[in-house]
Amino acid sequence: MSSLGGETPSSDASSPSPQDDGMMWWYRWLCRLAGVMGGISCAISGLFNCITIHPLNIAAGVWMMLNAFILFLCEAPFCCQFIEFANTVAEKADRLRSWQKAIFYCGMAVFPIVISLTLTTLLGNAIAFATGVLYGLSALGKKGDAISYARIQQQKQQADEEKLTGTLEGEL
Repeated sequence: MSSLGGETPSSDASSPSPQDDGMMWWYRWLCRLAGVMGGISCAISGLFNCITIHPLNIAAGVWMMLNAFILFLCEAPFCCQFIEFANTVAEKADRLRSWQKAIFYCGMAVFPIVISLTLTTLLGNAIAFATGVLYGLSALGKKGDAISYARIQQQKQQADEEKLTGTLEGEL
């Protein structure tokens, strides 16, 4: 049983498609736009951070420019079209779950702030951190509507009343 070029069904089941994560199309584009804007702000602030004589500021600036490159690579691979591995990295990033992207982006944004706590690093990494927060919020899922929530609460209340009635009848 060899497959000549087609994928096996088990390989599709192991990696969820980006459409299955429950995100609306506009929220996915909002996250991507925030990633691109975060990359721009990290690149500009990282460049300004490198124009100094303090080695920790230079290290934070270099890390911020690396963050910008990674954000562009994952969220907007068309900006890196002359890099051979850009599409493969973007495809792998798309296969990540939302909570994994959230941890990755927030961790990337916090590290330069830990290295050098300045206004430039705070403002430069704020949008990159916000991208992680947006992905984290999408990992929590959609908010339930009030009708289904009220129905669930009513069912719980009826179950509690039945248990209470059963225990009272058992005592008599």
